[in-house]
Amino acid sequence: MKRRDFVLKSTLFSACAGIPFSLQANELFDSDLAVKNFGIQLYSVRNDMTKNPKDTLKKLASYGYKYLEGYEGSLGLFWGMSNIDFKKYLDDLGLKMIASHCGETQKLESFNKKCDQAAEIEMDYLICPGLPRKLELDVFKRHAETFNKCGQIAKNNGIKFAYHNHAYSFEKREGVYLQDVLMKNTDSKLVDFEMDIYWVVVAGEDPIVWFDKHPNRFKYCHVKDYLKLSDSKSYESCTLGEGSIDFSNILSHGKKKGLETFIIEQEAYRGTTPLQAAKDNVDYMLNLKV
Repeated sequence: MKRRDFVLKSTLFSACAGIPFSLQANELFDSDLAVKNFGIQLYSVRNDMTKNPKDTLKKLASYGYKYLEGYEGSLGLFWGMSNIDFKKYLDDLGLKMIASHCGETQKLESFNKKCDQAAEIEMDYLICPGLPRKLELDVFKRHAETFNKCGQIAKNNGIKFAYHNHAYSFEKREGVYLQDVLMKNTDSKLVDFEMDIYWVVVAGEDPIVWFDKHPNRFKYCHVKDYLKLSDSKSYESCTLGEGSIDFSNILSHGKKKGLETFIIEQEAYRGTTPLQAAKDNVDYMLNLKV
């Protein structure tokens, strides 16, 4: 039995022992309970994390967060700690790192090492945060081939691999969406997708159409609101509920098409601060009907 398999089985047994049957195993992120199990992308509080990771994580826990999605910044995937020490600190706060954006996924040997470290602390996903903006069909087909390799490496380590979109993924070349190139040329058993709903909207696309177009491929999503500024030409993200995205309808539909996990992200903070926005976003999600 692989270490990852043993960890998962023993963790599920111990975790489920004190949980009502209706909340066990795959229902932790399923059905009507899913909105209660949202997480936050740590890039939302990037400056605070860089200055003082431990204090920032403590504050996020106090706001009611249970799940984290990380990113690979200057302090690495585990914020200057070993993966084991990082997990222990999160455990003490009642937090769990379920996924992280991961740089340089094209360097497969390095990616394999990161997958091993992620699996060791029971993470579920490593996610490619974006691609170089050489927006050509052949280039994206080669990226799809690399993604299949990343997916196999992740699977071999007992975790999963996904790709996170930006607006440029929804540009067309020769009448073909670049996002479609990635989704149609990757193995659905090896590669999942994280829909950044904000960037889909920025691209002028309808998230619901894409959930319908590729059911069961978008497992994660970024819940990030869209605010058009007064000059009507500019836009930015904002505190949830202050923008124009209908998350209740979109997330409800997404769940029917295989969406499992909601990750809050915010990159601009007009009239607020990153930490205050993170706190306010918890209240929004707890009251969201999906």
